[in-house]
Amino acid sequence: MKTSDRVRTSLDVVSAQNLLTIPEEVQAIADAKDFEVAAHKFHAAAEQRRKPRIVRVGVIQNQIISPTDAPVEEQFQALADRITEIIDVAGKLDVNVLCLQEAWTMPFAFCTREKHPWLEFAEPVDGPSTVILSKLAKKHNMVIVSPILERDETHGGTIHNTAVVIGNRGNIIGSHRKNHIPRVGDFNESTYYMEGENGHPVFATEFGNVAINICYGRHHPLNWLMFGLNGAEIVFNPSATVGALSEPLWPIEARCASIANNYFTASINRIGTETFPNAFTSGNGGEAHHDFGHFYGSSYIGAPNGARTPGLSRVRDGLLVAEIDLNHCRQVKDIWGFQMTMRLEEYAKALANAARPDFKPQIIRDTGK
Repeated sequence: MKTSDRVRTSLDVVSAQNLLTIPEEVQAIADAKDFEVAAHKFHAAAEQRRKPRIVRVGVIQNQIISPTDAPVEEQFQALADRITEIIDVAGKLDVNVLCLQEAWTMPFAFCTREKHPWLEFAEPVDGPSTVILSKLAKKHNMVIVSPILERDETHGGTIHNTAVVIGNRGNIIGSHRKNHIPRVGDFNESTYYMEGENGHPVFATEFGNVAINICYGRHHPLNWLMFGLNGAEIVFNPSATVGALSEPLWPIEARCASIANNYFTASINRIGTETFPNAFTSGNGGEAHHDFGHFYGSSYIGAPNGARTPGLSRVRDGLLVAEIDLNHCRQVKDIWGFQMTMRLEEYAKALANAARPDFKPQIIRDTGK
């Protein structure tokens, strides 16, 4: 291998010597339950005045279990049982902070534009899925980020795409709603819910400052930026995205966010092809169809220095664990100095101007004189 190839490989993925040992008992459970388990380690420099801040981060990707025409409660319970199996294995691997995929409690039915039965999966922040995961969080001393379809009963039963943050004592720390809603392809999500209105919160947990950039928000650099400005050290990106649309972008976007904002990112995508009872169209003149396409998994974790883990499978349920040192965030900040050179005031003025109805782009034209 040429020197240039060795350099490129070391930047692309965590190298083999950074694999964490998976106990035989854990691997046997994963094999018996038919899901992939992978574990890696990111290194940080030793410091003289700060102790290492070691945290184990985990993400879970999975497919739906029951067919989409099964009763709603059956579909939900099958997913809850599957997630419980995998979370128990995450507990055996001493995971401190875990995130599930977007809308993990249901099929990603927003392509159909049908309200029923899909809105029956919606629940309040303290609903059935939170009750289940709160017990697991307390059992394993683990912070769990649970992306759900939320029904806000306080405000007329409105629907939101929401991530609930459950503390390691089983308490609800808070929640965050999806900031950017897609209007592309079969992602007809604005039929169901609109953009969130609770900003870019960072949740100060026992295991670090955690934020959630839900799915489509990863295409918006300012969304990533705001979580960083608010002090995030780990930003999860729970997603549901299909190969034909986004797979070329998937390995790049969260990794770039790690580099630009000096925090760890963890990107989670569901797997499988979900088929729905009624055909729907894409508004592009094509024939009606019953599925969204293939959700390609490939979940991975990225670091502030540009390193990343290999992705999980494109076709199997999986648990990915990474041991990180949160001191690495400040170490990379000190090297690059992005916070010192970002010129927020300059861009704040320019963005405020761009948001005005009378905005005119700053273009200097060649008049030929």
